[in-house]
Amino acid sequence: MYIAEKLKLVAKSNPEKCITSFKGKVTSYGDFYRKAENLASYFQELGYGKNDILALYLMNSDSFLIGYYACQIGGFTVLPINTKLTATETAYILTHSEARGIIYDERLAHVMDSLKGKLPALQDQIVIGQLPGKFEEIIDGNPRSAKIHEATDNDTAVVFYTSGTTGRPKGVMLTNRNVSAVAEIWSESMEMTAQDRMHIVTPLFHCAASHVFSIPVIFKGGMVIIEEAFSPEATIRTMEQKHATIFFGVPAMYSILLNTPALKEAKLPDMRLFCYGAAPMPYELVKKVKALFPEVNVQNLYGQTENSPAATTLKDHFAISKIGSVGEPLPQTEVKVVDEFGRQLDVEQVGEIVVKGPQVMKGYLKNDDETARSLKDGWMYSGDLGRFDEEGLLYIVDRKKDMIIRSGENIYPVEVEEALYAIPEVLEAAIIGIPHEIYGEVPKAFVVLKEGKTLTEQAVIDFCKERLASFKIPAVIEFLDTLPRNASGKVLKMTLREPIKA
Repeated sequence: MYIAEKLKLVAKSNPEKCITSFKGKVTSYGDFYRKAENLASYFQELGYGKNDILALYLMNSDSFLIGYYACQIGGFTVLPINTKLTATETAYILTHSEARGIIYDERLAHVMDSLKGKLPALQDQIVIGQLPGKFEEIIDGNPRSAKIHEATDNDTAVVFYTSGTTGRPKGVMLTNRNVSAVAEIWSESMEMTAQDRMHIVTPLFHCAASHVFSIPVIFKGGMVIIEEAFSPEATIRTMEQKHATIFFGVPAMYSILLNTPALKEAKLPDMRLFCYGAAPMPYELVKKVKALFPEVNVQNLYGQTENSPAATTLKDHFAISKIGSVGEPLPQTEVKVVDEFGRQLDVEQVGEIVVKGPQVMKGYLKNDDETARSLKDGWMYSGDLGRFDEEGLLYIVDRKKDMIIRSGENIYPVEVEEALYAIPEVLEAAIIGIPHEIYGEVPKAFVVLKEGKTLTEQAVIDFCKERLASFKIPAVIEFLDTLPRNASGKVLKMTLREPIKA
């Protein structure tokens, strides 16, 4: 059953039950479906159908989910756009995708104004503002009866443009089958029920928040608690007041929350699961979370937009003993580690991680060459290096492109970053390779200190000497106020490398 049909079924069975909570406004399943159907009908009346693309250029909100589901009901493709992109980047995505329409936040009007006359395919624009306008007139008007699209497995439901950590963003096409499969898979993994209340603070325009943490709970008839953005004290307050049962954040968010005094006083009797992804969780951070909330399970998600984005998970019983691992393959999912010829490697051997399952993408929009490089015989080649241990748990060693080779010795930045995170004064750390005329490459460390803490370069080096082989110790250390990150929380190592290229 595809997600539009599933929403209709749940809304019919439990019309009065709450589906979303946003800025004090609670919406029932019945009202939510009516709003989404009205919006779908509006665009159908404009002639939208299969293969037409409607962009959502919105901050986190209930309106985002209404727009997403309207596309599924109407049978057109939804295109979430990262609201932190520049006008040039946004123009590239809208132009490349040939989006026919867009719904955008009035706070982004300056971007859209700057693109007037530059987007020939874009025909229809709706602005959502602080005051009710056209969007509200459509969704809250007299009920419109949309013709529910008779979807097929291979219809493109959504296009997510990759975050661009490796260059030009690529449009990842996910099908109805992909979206429904990952919702079912992750719902099973998290043991979701209709009583769950999912707390969303990461951007809905990214695949994890929408596909792994919003749609699955809606599949079960639960509730999505939406915050516009992460703010530690407000997030803690929302957890308490809305009785959240599941929270998802990137490791940096957990680090910030643990350094927020209000968390130690928080009463979270309903919280049962802390999920994290986008980056490894340092050992010390996991220990602190478990010490503060021993009754709450901790679960990791590993995947990429190309697999909707879920491939493996590390559950709570391994949270400490197997820290550093991203766990076991999810249900219905196969994961292998292969060499450069595609041959499966033995345990403890490092190679490229490849994934097969119903959640693996259809391909890249208008990019057959990249699709052919990434999809081979049904396997998605991730570009990540990893290894399996004897117990069948997967470890991410690094991105293929991020591996540093110093005098023939392979250095995996994650290993060095883990050592840096063990320094009590360190809040965040990132490692890149920089050119060296003798060794070829050497590691450079970027370090963010906790508020009020001080540390010298020599102290960092001395600490690393106790934990790392000499060739892995950072040759250069730079202290920063913050690390550059994309909206999904991943460190932008490309940005850290830019001064070196200049």
